[in-house]
Amino acid sequence: MGLKLAIGSLAVGLASGCVITTYEGQGEPPRSPAPPLYEPTSPSEGSPSTGAAPAEDEPESIAASHILIQYRGSMRAPPDVIRSKEEARERAADVLARARAGEDFAELAAEYSEEPGAAERGGALGRFPRSAMVKPFADAAFALEPGGVSEVVETVFGFHIIKRTE
Repeated sequence: MGLKLAIGSLAVGLASGCVITTYEGQGEPPRSPAPPLYEPTSPSEGSPSTGAAPAEDEPESIAASHILIQYRGSMRAPPDVIRSKEEARERAADVLARARAGEDFAELAAEYSEEPGAAERGGALGRFPRSAMVKPFADAAFALEPGGVSEVVETVFGFHIIKRTE
């Protein structure tokens, strides 16, 4: 009887025009889950983003700001992001050139970054340990001196321009 009820409910749902979709948009399969943003580890376990303990002379945490340029298919990109990966890479290179020419990084982040909340924060991420970020981002951010600006860094989330602030 339970099976008949379930089948009957499904038929009613289909008959009423119920459409099942995903966040990724119509016709796109669900994406794999995003990597964790932060999973604390003990020093002996190393960092989940790198698989190794930080270098002895490396700080436990740094502060940085970033600008994220997403493309269609990058992780967590909303459906309205339709630029290609190559278009996103070119846009990131243009923004990097402006940052290196001395334009205010926070203003560039407010204008170009597609990370939710970046405009209000000027791209500021605050302090974070290496393990809080995916490996390419962490490697680039921790390699910078305070005040330094990275090359364009590609991650599963898109293209980043990173400025180390502390």
